[in-house]
Amino acid sequence: MRQGSGVVLAAVVAVVAAGGGYWMGTRKGGDHGAAATSAQSAAAPTGESKARKLLYYRNPMGLLDTSPTPKKDPMGMDYVPVYEGEPDNEPAAANQIKISTDKVQKLGVRSETAKLRVLDRVVRAAGRIEPDERRIYAITPKFEGYVERLHVNVTGQPVGKGQPLFEVYSPELVSAQREYAIAAQGIDSLKEAGGEAQRGMRQLAESSLMRLKNWDISEEQLKALAKSGETKRTLTFRSPVAGVVTEKKALQGMRFMPGEALYQVADLSAVWVVADVFEQDIGLVKSGAKATVRINAYPDKAFTGAITYVYPTLNAETRTVPVRVEVANVGQLLKPGMFAQVELPVAAKGSVVTIPTSAVIDSGTRRIVLIQAGEGRFEPREVKLGTRSDTYVEVIDGVKDGEPVVVAANFLIDAESNLKAAVGGFGHASHGGGAAAPGQAAPAAPAAAVGSERREGAKSASADHRTEGKLDAIDLKAGTVTITHGPVATLKWPGMTMDFTLANSGLIGNLKPGASIEFTFIERKPGEWVIVKLAGTGAARPAAHAGH
Repeated sequence: MRQGSGVVLAAVVAVVAAGGGYWMGTRKGGDHGAAATSAQSAAAPTGESKARKLLYYRNPMGLLDTSPTPKKDPMGMDYVPVYEGEPDNEPAAANQIKISTDKVQKLGVRSETAKLRVLDRVVRAAGRIEPDERRIYAITPKFEGYVERLHVNVTGQPVGKGQPLFEVYSPELVSAQREYAIAAQGIDSLKEAGGEAQRGMRQLAESSLMRLKNWDISEEQLKALAKSGETKRTLTFRSPVAGVVTEKKALQGMRFMPGEALYQVADLSAVWVVADVFEQDIGLVKSGAKATVRINAYPDKAFTGAITYVYPTLNAETRTVPVRVEVANVGQLLKPGMFAQVELPVAAKGSVVTIPTSAVIDSGTRRIVLIQAGEGRFEPREVKLGTRSDTYVEVIDGVKDGEPVVVAANFLIDAESNLKAAVGGFGHASHGGGAAAPGQAAPAAPAAAVGSERREGAKSASADHRTEGKLDAIDLKAGTVTITHGPVATLKWPGMTMDFTLANSGLIGNLKPGASIEFTFIERKPGEWVIVKLAGTGAARPAAHAGH
């Protein structure tokens, strides 16, 4: 029994020894094969470099640092050789920026060709309804007196032409009537008298009649006075036009003085729409052109009129010029004081070079577009713009017909600081020629000429860095946030808690303190770290610890 066990043990040892020898041989052969492969790989660039011209070595992290000879970066990574004729490795021109194809797809960059178009546009302006100043009448006695009776005693009451408004008593009026009546009777009694006496009495009657006419006594009243010779104690004032009483100062029994306006009547059968047109559009507006007026009170109706006058003055506060449009007021629907939206069609000036309005990045001080110069290459170009339509804008200078311009990307630019961050974000090539991590902007492409050297470890002011962490505090007034973040490999930072500046307050969205986040930031200037992309990663979780 003991002898059988020894035989079995010996057999097991022999099998293990054989297997070990086989494994060692295989390992040795594999190492030899790997070495051979490595040698071939190492020899490949040397062989290729004879066929292709070596330009320089670039920083593996994409920093603006090149070297004419092989070297390592501070993290011990080898600089990447750049050969002539390689599109992904060729530096962008001095006036261009470059991103990888993967980055183009992730940003959602889309371009459209600038074309010659006829810009048919409509100038839109806010306006208000006002009465026609030529259709406003004031009823003003020209003598002193008292209001005896009111026939129209409320403001806003519609009146017809010739309708009685009020009656007045005036001692002067009574005296003038008696004087005229006596003169008229004297003419009749002096028919047989000499010519000189008759002539004098006729002049007195004419003078009294003219006085009454100048006081706006109607012809009907004068004829009745001349016929009967009876003076009227009161005089009735009537509406000179059919319209609406817009102002009433007369009170029953009140005393009035010459020239005092007691009533105001407006004819509202036609009204003015005064539109405030912005300064940059006023050169397109011409008198005589048709206009469309819309009122919020009648959303299903459109009123048409004609531009009759462009005012010669500009409102310095709103930078607008008033434009008058005359509109027929059928059914008295348009009330003075209503707000209106006015559309003024503008004649086109012919075919002009146009681009979509979304292609323009307006920083407030300049307007730029991004020209697609090639695959992954873009050229920022300042442009001078002209007239606009709803979707296109004229380019006076900066873009030619047929040039492709970028019209869409997945970022929003609303201030000069954001403009710099956005343009900086375009100027990054992928690390080592590979795709950037999701949500992370790629490092910048080299832009130095062959043989130029830069300080080792120099960094682009717009190089992107990405990490995760916890949102500790938000100060929207100061535009800053406090974040406890994990390690940042691109900066060799350990985890820590620090303050960051927001590129714009809209990045916060619905995030609250305590939320777990991932974010991308840049160094806008020494010591100022600006977050350009921020997103929540789910429920709140403990902050990353330093070195964790």
